[in-house]
Amino acid sequence: MILIRANIYIDGFNLYYRALRDTPDRWLDLGRLAHLLLPGHEINRIRYFTARVSSRPGDPTQAQRQQAYLRALMTVPDLTIHYGHFLAKRKRRPLAAPPPTGSAIVEILDTEEKGSDVNLASYLLLDGFEQDYELAVVISNDSDLQLPITFARDRLLRTVGVFDPSRRRSFELSQAASWYRRLRRGPLSASHFADALSDEQGVIVKPSSW
Repeated sequence: MILIRANIYIDGFNLYYRALRDTPDRWLDLGRLAHLLLPGHEINRIRYFTARVSSRPGDPTQAQRQQAYLRALMTVPDLTIHYGHFLAKRKRRPLAAPPPTGSAIVEILDTEEKGSDVNLASYLLLDGFEQDYELAVVISNDSDLQLPITFARDRLLRTVGVFDPSRRRSFELSQAASWYRRLRRGPLSASHFADALSDEQGVIVKPSSW
């Protein structure tokens, strides 16, 4: 039997905030997930797009937890991690319910992740141009990916599917993709890493708060 060669493109923060945050599924084995989502396919490569976080006073172990997870991901065969970056800016914003006296404007620190969507789009198109896959699967509900998915499908004649981790349907992605499906809880819950695993640096332990 000839298997369809598939590449998986994962928008890490979109997946986390749409489907994993505050759930028991954060310690997610993306290799196992890929095989559950695409049974009978050859998983050629998995590309994971993210940015390194910095710990904050309210969450001093955030960076440590992420680093443990990134190490765990690097044990998955044929998985590569592609990094964007965070951009922090001070911004002034009006209060929704200003006080009777005093300023109605507050200064906030706005943190924005930059680069992951561009990186994902670039690799989706580059890999398609180089005929690295027969099927590309994007895990995201970011409507900014509509155009590169359309180009990969219509110009490069590649099949591009979308698993949407959000509860709200993305009309843009559902129109652009060859097929569009909801990423359901069952495969996520069945795709956890072991609580402890090893790499060349030593033992990787699941964060206790996860």
